[in-house]
Amino acid sequence: MELSDLHIFRTVAREGGITHAAAKLNRVQSNVTTRIRQLEDKLGVDLFLRHGRRLTLSPAGDTLLAYADRMLDLAAEARNAVTDRVPRGTLRLGSMESAAAVRLPDALAEFGRRFPDVTIELRTGNTLELGNALLAGEIDAAFAGEPLPDGPFCQLTAYVEDLVVVTGRNVPLDGPPGSPSRTMLAFEHGCAHRKRLEDWFAARDIIPERIVEMSSYHAILGCVSVGMGVALLPAAVLGTMPQSAALQVHALPEGRNRARTLLAWRKGVTSPNVEALASLYEEPDGAPQHMMPRSSSGGSSIGLPGEQNHEVG
Repeated sequence: MELSDLHIFRTVAREGGITHAAAKLNRVQSNVTTRIRQLEDKLGVDLFLRHGRRLTLSPAGDTLLAYADRMLDLAAEARNAVTDRVPRGTLRLGSMESAAAVRLPDALAEFGRRFPDVTIELRTGNTLELGNALLAGEIDAAFAGEPLPDGPFCQLTAYVEDLVVVTGRNVPLDGPPGSPSRTMLAFEHGCAHRKRLEDWFAARDIIPERIVEMSSYHAILGCVSVGMGVALLPAAVLGTMPQSAALQVHALPEGRNRARTLLAWRKGVTSPNVEALASLYEEPDGAPQHMMPRSSSGGSSIGLPGEQNHEVG
């Protein structure tokens, strides 16, 4: 059965005859009569009892009408679901921990004000995990560090982060073998900031003697603050951590002191919810002012009370 056949059948049933149904459907009466006859032939039953020009539903027609209502309503619902561009429903969002902790609270609050019918489900992970989750269709969009894994992604710059190296207050960066400066504190493989820290060690011709993998910035900075090793992270994270007063913050040189956080989604599977999120970062001057990162000038890092600021190559 074609949906158009069911639509004609339902109209005839509601209007009580061919004449009124044809006017309602803007069709000639002969066409409506033919379509009803064809539908009856397909089903092998009479759908109407005929009393001159007036039609009443047969028992079979009465049964079909209930199904026709359900099928036509479901078809309309499906059509609306794929053509309605109003953001609503669930947005499955992934993010690096640093962005989730520092950047997203303001952004998601603004998103909620603009698009109150959207519910956000947030999960955190490293860039590799987030890229794989996008490809697998497990999330709709992600805030991830560059570079993204290879894949059919659309992306835009959400934030530009100042990066710094941090050590404990009494830990020199150029300590001898066996010192904390030879221990790298980082997330697991797949983290963009870990890769930058590995490159930083390699540029100084130093191979870390020990790599300690952790699952949160709170844990990393807690270990840094007691002199356990060296970490690299966005400077904006430091202001949210209680251990900041126990740290030395070392600025990286120009060209290596900035990193983009990308908003990414899979090509060809965008949705009104993803478009709504992207719209927060596509305003005339870039991101809305309350979401703009506070970039420091030159190669210096953010200021913390009593810290030592050095530029480290």
